[in-house]
Amino acid sequence: MAKKLEKSQWSVYFDLISKALGGKHAEIEVTSLKLGDQVEAHWLPFFGVSYDPKDDLISLVLEGHDHLIRKPREIYIEGEGLELSSFEVIDADGVRQIVVLRNPLMLPAPSAVRAG
Repeated sequence: MAKKLEKSQWSVYFDLISKALGGKHAEIEVTSLKLGDQVEAHWLPFFGVSYDPKDDLISLVLEGHDHLIRKPREIYIEGEGLELSSFEVIDADGVRQIVVLRNPLMLPAPSAVRAG
């Protein structure tokens, strides 16, 4: 069940979450009536997210890709405590930007694989 974050919480929440989410990978999907559904970033290492109230701007930082969301209107989070699984930002134009987070796949060490 998604929970709406109040605007007064955005900066502090994203600062906390960015520290806790190091090592996750993220996918960003942008959805609007004009654009349809588009994947903006596909499972890139996730470095953090911040909200700048002065510029009214959310900044997502992924490996090799920065994603800016201007004039965010609403934010919904999915997950418990610092275990965030996804969040959705709706901007002033009604464009939905969905960020899904997951742990990177851990492959077994070569020595653990036996021919057989």
